[in-house]
Amino acid sequence: MYKIAAMGDRNSIYGLASLGISIFPTDDSAEAVKTLRRISESGYAVIFITESLASLIQTEIEKYKDEPLPAIIPIPGVSGNTGMGMKQVSRFVERAVGSDIVN
Repeated sequence: MYKIAAMGDRNSIYGLASLGISIFPTDDSAEAVKTLRRISESGYAVIFITESLASLIQTEIEKYKDEPLPAIIPIPGVSGNTGMGMKQVSRFVERAVGSDIVN
């Protein structure tokens, strides 16, 4: 059975633990890279990551874009929405369908 994880600042991801999602609080980019590598090799199929943290480790996240698992999904944090998540969804849809039908 696959697992779901969330990474980001504690205030943004703490509530996800009540849904059974494993949380990995971090604000540090070096620690986030190590954590992402570790949990991606540990049977997690979906990794939610706050947009603010994702922007710090975008190079590392790009390494997983062509892999079937894990799916790394940016989510807004308590600091607000940057639109990064919707841009990524638009890119995925455009890749799958051949044109941007989201916007």
